[in-house]
Amino acid sequence: MIIRKATIEDSESIAALLLLAMEEIIYKFIGERDPKTAYYFVLHFVETEKNQYSYQNCFVAEDNDEIVGAVSIYEGGKLQELRQPIVNYVQLNFNPDFDPENETQSGEFYIDSLGVSQNHQGKGIGSKLLQFLIEEFVTQNNLTLGLLVEEENPNAKKLYLKLGFKVVGVKTLVGKKLEHLQIS
Repeated sequence: MIIRKATIEDSESIAALLLLAMEEIIYKFIGERDPKTAYYFVLHFVETEKNQYSYQNCFVAEDNDEIVGAVSIYEGGKLQELRQPIVNYVQLNFNPDFDPENETQSGEFYIDSLGVSQNHQGKGIGSKLLQFLIEEFVTQNNLTLGLLVEEENPNAKKLYLKLGFKVVGVKTLVGKKLEHLQIS
């Protein structure tokens, strides 16, 4: 398995994988529980440059020429700039009052979403993606990584803590309370 920077050609795979990680949040963004609408919403932004879900901000895990995992990560201080195209799109097409809370801030590279193919879950791919990011951002570049985890996802939290992340607070995103973890 290799982990590499994503390209625009990876967009369809990335969109499907990121949607696995943030399906409920996307449903709240678009105000409906339609998997097809949610997928095309995410795909639109993965294919588009300069937003938080863009392929430009993604890494993929590839095994036997198949993308089996994807992660979106960006500098937390750029959240407003990277989120604005999404806010504009949601306000125009789905919810004119859409105004999500800030999920990250300056001082951390934010792991926005990480998804692993359902056929490949339980094989350590998510862990390998996280270890890659820790090596790349924390070990080599002395930066801080941050992420949010749902209370209803104790297995993910357990993995993050095992890898060295520490709970630093609580955040709210589209009305949902999430634990904020970091590693430096």
